[in-house]
Amino acid sequence: MKIVNVTPYLFFPGVAKNLLLCRVDTDEGIYGWGEAYVVQGKEKATETYILGMAPYMIGRSPFDVKHSGRAMFDDFAIRRSSCDFYSAWSAIEIACWDIIGKACGQPVYNLIGGRCRERVRVYANGWWGGAASVEEMAQRAIQVSEMGFTAMKFDPFRGYWRDTLTAEQEDYAVNCVKAIREAVGSKVDLLIEVHRRLSPWYAAHFSQRIEKYNPFWIEEPCLSDNIDLVVQAKRGIKAPLVTGETLYNKEAFKEVFEKQAAEIINPDTCVCNGILGMMEIAAMADPYRVLMSPHNFNSTVVGMAATVHISAAIPNFLIAEMFINIKDGCDAVAVKPLEVDQGFVELPKEPGLGVDINLEELEKRPYKVFERKFPFKGAAQYYDEYPRKEDFCVV
Repeated sequence: MKIVNVTPYLFFPGVAKNLLLCRVDTDEGIYGWGEAYVVQGKEKATETYILGMAPYMIGRSPFDVKHSGRAMFDDFAIRRSSCDFYSAWSAIEIACWDIIGKACGQPVYNLIGGRCRERVRVYANGWWGGAASVEEMAQRAIQVSEMGFTAMKFDPFRGYWRDTLTAEQEDYAVNCVKAIREAVGSKVDLLIEVHRRLSPWYAAHFSQRIEKYNPFWIEEPCLSDNIDLVVQAKRGIKAPLVTGETLYNKEAFKEVFEKQAAEIINPDTCVCNGILGMMEIAAMADPYRVLMSPHNFNSTVVGMAATVHISAAIPNFLIAEMFINIKDGCDAVAVKPLEVDQGFVELPKEPGLGVDINLEELEKRPYKVFERKFPFKGAAQYYDEYPRKEDFCVV
């Protein structure tokens, strides 16, 4: 079996951001779907990477996942790491596993070690963006809880991303966590997203103030580019600390484990060298008793399915991410959407990933250009001025 075509598909699910799927076709008529992680405004850069990689994949066997990935890194990327490169390769890699599963007549999880669990717990994200007040955040949290989710993630901060917080900004974030805890009760897990915005002291100070509300975790308090910052913040944070969303390979995670920087890591299947890449990172984490919670700001079809297969197969899995705001748009292009029941996803039983895409419906949702608005007009304002109260916005 040989690969004959690699085709990227950008589409807009109706909210949040564009998504980037990838179809790989073979000479035996078996095809597979993959997905690349993308950020708003850079989607076409990742699409271009896939188009650039395609000629290198033509004629290769989809079974040779490890060799093809190494060849891409060595000979295509010239051993230079980047988010866009790893995202593009992840899309192709995931599609290859879909093909392998179909060719073998087995779900992917049966080919990567088998099941450690029969269903996968997920937490809800994507429900809080654009909320205008603490009260609105609390009302939205109640709606998520009523959907059956027992865990939800949110960023409680307002204002531009800086290393520091004003007293007003910190008070708002603390009050937000308090209001949501009171709204949903003690049986719902609250996952607090910090988005790498703070220095270690400010991250620890905020975390100490919300300890009484029993956060499930504190995610990405500091830039993980310098993992020592995360280690420093961890000393002042009692809740489990999560990092890894912006790390893309084994070399980057090696330092996280050696420095005991986090109790939980959240690599993304659609950027961390796909399914095999995630399995290798999970295996590295296991001896350190570090748990895996896959990041997943991807579609609730392909990216979610790949995440579910990995989550089923690894022993050190904790919980996976699901963006509920894009589910309707993703379900519209799915031949058979994944079903969520009381915060759990049942494992697909079909060969491969167990999902497929309706190309006709996909083409009805073309790429959307977003207007990019920057929060400052010049370097002086960026460095010298904090935003006014009326400038506050949920990021």
